[in-house]
Amino acid sequence: MQRAESLIMPQSRSTLPWWQGATIYQIYPRSFCDSNGDGIGDLPGITAKLDHVAGLGADAVWISPFFTSPMRDFGYDVADYRSVDPIFGSNEDLDALIARAHGLGLKVLIDLVFAHTSDEHPWFRESRSSRTNAKADWYVWADPKPDGSPPSNWQSVFGGPSWTWDARREQYYHHNFLKEQPQLNGHHPAVQDALLEIVRYWLERGVDGFRFDAINFMMHDPALTDNPPVKDPAKRTRPFDLQHHLNNQSQPEIAQFLERVRTLLDDYGAFAVAEVGGEQAFREMHDYTADGRLHSAYGFDYLYADRLTPALVAQSAAHWAASEVAGWPSWAFENHDAPRAVSRWVAPEHRAQFARMKVLLLAALRGTIILFQGEELGLTQVDVPFEQLQDPEAIANWPQTLSRDGVRTPMPWLASDEGHGFTRGKPWLPFGPDHAGLSVETQIEDPASLLHFTKRTIAFRNSQPALRWGDLRIVTAEETLLVFDRSFEGQTIRCRFNLGDHPVRSPAEGRRISETGDVSADTLGAYAASIEVL
Repeated sequence: MQRAESLIMPQSRSTLPWWQGATIYQIYPRSFCDSNGDGIGDLPGITAKLDHVAGLGADAVWISPFFTSPMRDFGYDVADYRSVDPIFGSNEDLDALIARAHGLGLKVLIDLVFAHTSDEHPWFRESRSSRTNAKADWYVWADPKPDGSPPSNWQSVFGGPSWTWDARREQYYHHNFLKEQPQLNGHHPAVQDALLEIVRYWLERGVDGFRFDAINFMMHDPALTDNPPVKDPAKRTRPFDLQHHLNNQSQPEIAQFLERVRTLLDDYGAFAVAEVGGEQAFREMHDYTADGRLHSAYGFDYLYADRLTPALVAQSAAHWAASEVAGWPSWAFENHDAPRAVSRWVAPEHRAQFARMKVLLLAALRGTIILFQGEELGLTQVDVPFEQLQDPEAIANWPQTLSRDGVRTPMPWLASDEGHGFTRGKPWLPFGPDHAGLSVETQIEDPASLLHFTKRTIAFRNSQPALRWGDLRIVTAEETLLVFDRSFEGQTIRCRFNLGDHPVRSPAEGRRISETGDVSADTLGAYAASIEVL
């Protein structure tokens, strides 16, 4: 931090579960560390760098998909839920990773995709072979309309109709994403049983929990009712954005399936967080985290926001106000699908200070927090040229859709050498031109770096019961000034943030225990923050 920082020690110990208020570090395997020089990150590479994650003070790692896959959507198109893709290593490599993580005190969460599989999954190959086979109804199949057109007007997230004709069955199959990602029929009891057995398989191998990808896409309206159009839409880059998605997803039976998942998780003491996006996200997140369902959920409040404002923070917090029915939120400012926050939310000349304020804000929020790899370094979004794009959505919608590749670029471990400690070969995506200067090697030697600030901030959060577990009450949310209180078991902490590039008046009301930027008794400088005990 820019000023000397003092910490107060916790006033009491809590018996709350480990995940409540935890810090989870997301790892995108292709881009974390390459152990064999092929330019693609792998599981042994992750294992070799887990000391870095533990050193941050994280409680757990969430590892994006590493399952056998044709990689049409880089692992989110699963061809075998029970095996590691050879690109990333082997099941034994995963066992070694889990053992190393546990030895460092880290929980291991893995990504499960239950809305769809790859079209190369044996389930789909059997399903498409006839209308009478044992898995004929494991996916969403439908006859064409009398004129030969698709069964409904549903559109794919990645562009175009979400129906593809299959000559084998003389029917259309449904896919909310790529046509190579056919939609599972989540209503089918046998499908649900098979998915639960996958959960059990990985729990038996030692994982501590799961992140469920796009779980609100798991079930569709069996009547195949058309989605209503959006009235007076703004400029949209995809047909998907022109509809209200009431019928291709978000069915009430999903919550009932999650009750079955939770029962299994409880048998192993495991944790699960759901990813939930879309117009109905807040209602669904509460439904999915109601008593007896999943432990937590997160949406895209911050991930797709083009500005960080007090109003955004206040609105998001209000949706998760502490109550018996609100559930427990998780928060992320960056992930593998969303552009780097320091490139979205602030001008280049303010990035260094903004990154520190952003870390302190994330640590002050009520909920479980998720850091995406490289966020602790302040990595910027990379402008990947068209000829180097890998992201199928970006390629299909170029240049209108911002490429997800720009946030998925490799971790720079070293400032020196061409591969920056990530690989001995050619990296699958290019590094950013400024990433060498932001490398772990560079920042570890600088006590004033963002990396060290992030470590101190996580330790600070963990030392304050009010920050890790307390309620949150908005005091001020106007223009650029954000003030809120966190309270727990007699401790109240006031958190003050200036989210703008000009000083704002905000008198201190307690003893400062953490701060960043230009902070005085009555003013917060540009992108400054102060946390005080009242």
